[in-house]
Amino acid sequence: MEASAGLVAGSHNRNELVVIRRDGDPGPKPLRQPNGRVCQICGDDVGLAPGGEPFVACNECAFPVCRDCYEYERREGTQNCPQCKTRYKRLKGCARVPGDEEEDGVDDLENEFNWDGNESQYGAESLHGHMTYGRGGDLNGVQQPFQLNPNVPLLTNGQMMDDIPPEQHALVPSFMGGGGKRIHPLPYADPSLPVQPRSMDPSKDLAAYGYGSVAWKERMESWKQKQERMHQMRNDGGGEDGGDDDLPLMDESRQPLSRKIPIPSSQINPYRMIIIIRLVVLGFFFHYRVMHPVNDAFALWLISVICEIWFAMSWILDQFPKWFPIERETYLDRLSLRFDKEGQPSQLAPIDFFVSTVDPLKEPPLVTANTVLSILAVDYPVDKVSCYVSDDGAAMLTFEALSETSEFAKKWVPFCKRFNIEPRAPEWYFQQKIDYLKDKVAASFVGERRAMKREYEEFKVRINALVAKAQKVPEEGWTMQDGTPWPGNNVRDHPGMIQVFLGQSGGLDCEGNELPRLVYVSREKRPGYNHHKKAGAMNALVRVSAVLSNAPYLLNLDCDHYINNSKAIKEAMCFMMDPLLGKKVCYVQFPQRFDGIDRHDRYANRNVVFFDINMKGLDGIQGPIYVGTGCVFRRQALYGYDAPKTKKPPSRTCNCWPKWCFCCCCCGNRKHKKKTTKPKTEKKKRLLFFKKEENQSPAYALGEIDEGAPGAENEKAGIVNQQKLEKKFGQSSVFVTSTLLENGGTLKSASPASLLKEAIHVISCGYEDKTDWGKEIGWIYGSVTEDILTGFKMHCHGWRSIYCVPKRPAFKGSAPLNLSDRLHQVLRWALGSIEIFFSNHCPLWYGYGGGLKFLERFSYINSIVYPWTSIPLLAYCTLPAICLLTGKFITPELNNVASLWFMSLFICIFATSILEMRWSGVGIDDWWRNEQFWVIGGVSSHLFAVFQGLLKVIAGVDTSFTVTSKGGDDEEFSELYTFKWTTLLIPPTTLLLLNFIGVVAGVSNAINNGYESWGPLFGKLFFAFWVIVHLYPFLKGLVGRQNRTPTIVIVWSILLASIFSLLWVRIDPFLAKNDGPLLEECGLDCN
Repeated sequence: MEASAGLVAGSHNRNELVVIRRDGDPGPKPLRQPNGRVCQICGDDVGLAPGGEPFVACNECAFPVCRDCYEYERREGTQNCPQCKTRYKRLKGCARVPGDEEEDGVDDLENEFNWDGNESQYGAESLHGHMTYGRGGDLNGVQQPFQLNPNVPLLTNGQMMDDIPPEQHALVPSFMGGGGKRIHPLPYADPSLPVQPRSMDPSKDLAAYGYGSVAWKERMESWKQKQERMHQMRNDGGGEDGGDDDLPLMDESRQPLSRKIPIPSSQINPYRMIIIIRLVVLGFFFHYRVMHPVNDAFALWLISVICEIWFAMSWILDQFPKWFPIERETYLDRLSLRFDKEGQPSQLAPIDFFVSTVDPLKEPPLVTANTVLSILAVDYPVDKVSCYVSDDGAAMLTFEALSETSEFAKKWVPFCKRFNIEPRAPEWYFQQKIDYLKDKVAASFVGERRAMKREYEEFKVRINALVAKAQKVPEEGWTMQDGTPWPGNNVRDHPGMIQVFLGQSGGLDCEGNELPRLVYVSREKRPGYNHHKKAGAMNALVRVSAVLSNAPYLLNLDCDHYINNSKAIKEAMCFMMDPLLGKKVCYVQFPQRFDGIDRHDRYANRNVVFFDINMKGLDGIQGPIYVGTGCVFRRQALYGYDAPKTKKPPSRTCNCWPKWCFCCCCCGNRKHKKKTTKPKTEKKKRLLFFKKEENQSPAYALGEIDEGAPGAENEKAGIVNQQKLEKKFGQSSVFVTSTLLENGGTLKSASPASLLKEAIHVISCGYEDKTDWGKEIGWIYGSVTEDILTGFKMHCHGWRSIYCVPKRPAFKGSAPLNLSDRLHQVLRWALGSIEIFFSNHCPLWYGYGGGLKFLERFSYINSIVYPWTSIPLLAYCTLPAICLLTGKFITPELNNVASLWFMSLFICIFATSILEMRWSGVGIDDWWRNEQFWVIGGVSSHLFAVFQGLLKVIAGVDTSFTVTSKGGDDEEFSELYTFKWTTLLIPPTTLLLLNFIGVVAGVSNAINNGYESWGPLFGKLFFAFWVIVHLYPFLKGLVGRQNRTPTIVIVWSILLASIFSLLWVRIDPFLAKNDGPLLEECGLDCN
């Protein structure tokens, strides 16, 4: 896919395709030929196997060893792999050695004992194939002569075979053989060439090859002693991690790429104990509450008991998924040793980045540009990175801004990689208040940084000019530079658009190096279609990327979330590419971190409790939930496939039973086996096309199959299953074929024009009709919080997710500072949970019998039930004011036993929170802000979400999606004090007023009635102050700055004074109240 193709716009349904060329784009640049793999024993090339693949001696660790060293090690050495110490298995074409008797699976009778072979079969042509492997051919194109030296002595790995006579040390030619599983499925030019042995110069000393010298022997002896000490430490149980830090370097590349770090038992065990104690105390507490009603305030008592029971159930749903918290550690050096060795072609998996944006006026193009620039400059091989930007608003402003971004990236990306700067988003890099000279030894850094800052300032001027120009839309609509009308002038009715700005075959940086692929995508929109908002846009990106690049992994980011840690992708690959753990991982979720938040985090924007406590707890069960951004996906998991199941070891049978027992068992099951044989065969035939092979060929058309040809029946069965796949994935043969490639990759035979046409087809508005998109595949539809549904479906398929928390935050974004914007954001999240609650995918009843674990289901139930807590929370926060105004209370007079249970419950609540903060590292200020905003959001946003959700389900009244503003004023934290009136502010404001009035009324009544009335008043005052303290950040947001009191607050103050005056007159606080008989003056003078 070339970057010079221009903007491609079209509609598959209307059979339209328009290409708008760009001028001045450079042509494609030829790629370099990859280098071959080198034998780690002799230094020669490893060579090719008969199938054209690299020769692999050890199927366990794939340690690079050529065939001659492999043959010699099996015949004269320890018969073990030098790296993993696994015994070498006999490959086809190799002679048998002692110990091969118990191995089966290699049927090679011709060469079983004739290990000398026939040297004449190896000619100059096969030698050429061996010597030019990985070098792209000989320099002069002439084959080199080859002379076999059978008398050259050889050495095994690290040991001198002193007991073998010198005449027996010979270079034995290897035979062609494969056997074993495929480790490196890389295509090569000529796979037909056989593998040839290496040769050594007899005139050179063996020390020239690194073997036979005294220093080499001493190193090997010290290595053996170190290995023995390490094994002794392991056997003695020393070290919790098994001594990973002391492993030798040669074993480093086969070590796990990550490890779990459990919470220390001294921190987690007391935490679990206090949870159990709190459950017991809760049981006794509710026993007392239910058995001791308040007769003179029965309604208040009943409401309070119902609310408390709901709070207890909500606490259980939130608490028990945190029972097994863990932390994780990654090893980037091991990842590099295994997949990204210096001087060799990188074997890291490709990855596609998704950036979504809708409205460029609410999501400024400069913010999106910084996100894209941080992606293009990520520390990852450029040929394995593709960035897709979804413009769901079809705005020409976004298109022009992305064009400017691609030009600036040609200067910004090499600057970032040359000086290894962090972060790689220019706006935030130039804003950070650090010493940029620290650890920068290059003399040219200061000058180049200043020049780059000037370049960025000019880039900002150009972007801001585009924004200013876009404020007023021309009557005839926007036109492009060549006079062509912009295809997206009508936002609700426009064709699909694709523009490749940068790519592997075009768009070089200022130093002549390749840049990652950058693609602009705007899906087709027509009236009468449900486009499913952000979830539909993400699914369109999944299909476009599968056609153009088809990377096996995806990463989605909001337009305001830039990459703060350039190695974040490698952190995720430590889990995804781990040979033991990676196959079952559907996604790696990173925590969300934010910039530009005030120091006190008044409205809990950071969500520290959720990201540092709840998510770590879920990681110990089946993995964290998907939070919508900063997540690396496995593409196959998004396609709705089940997770691979772990093979169970074969069950052992006892040989002590008599033979007739086995005969009875066999006879009893014989009939059942006969019945099940045929369906299994048919099932295999039906699923023949579903197998995900590494080199899956494209599907055939029905007319291309010759019915008389052998295997035509199986091919027809494949066609039938292809039709089933097209009903599932859509009517695109290219995309359906890509879904079967587990390791990614695109069709090499397809032309760029055909790929572009197919890409336009898969983003057409009617492509998803009558398919499983949004139901079982991709981002799941049915809720504005599509992230919860998508992660839930993957966990139901048996996948697990990983929570990765690197030391340097992987991604950073912006959060709404304003109170109203924050409440609207929480309202959207809560409304999505209510929609899931009423949908078919509700965790309360969906997914049983699948792969979802019990405690993981608890967390998902809690994620959709929490908005309903707003109803009992609102009632509970109203009770203190009612109690103070009426003189009643929700509990009877407490005795000693009841006081004990109340005090025990309060102590358990505080102890649970303290121990939770202890093992998680969360500060008390973050914990307290979370508690405060739980009440603020509960009595405002969550309450409105419940009513809006009920209206949508019962009356069909839909609510519009409001994009949270991503931009603020230039003044720091100026948005924090901006007051925006919304109906969400009414319930918490009313609660504050009621509780203030109740406190004044209660204190006035106590002052008037004397000392005895102060005792019952303290419980009511504590209750009221609990509400007021939790709503205090809301009160500060309502008041604003000291010199900017809003008019609405003045109105509420007048209303408050009026209500207070009426209540004051009604209460008559200066008149004593007696419950005794009414005394009247008799008129007699008693004196």
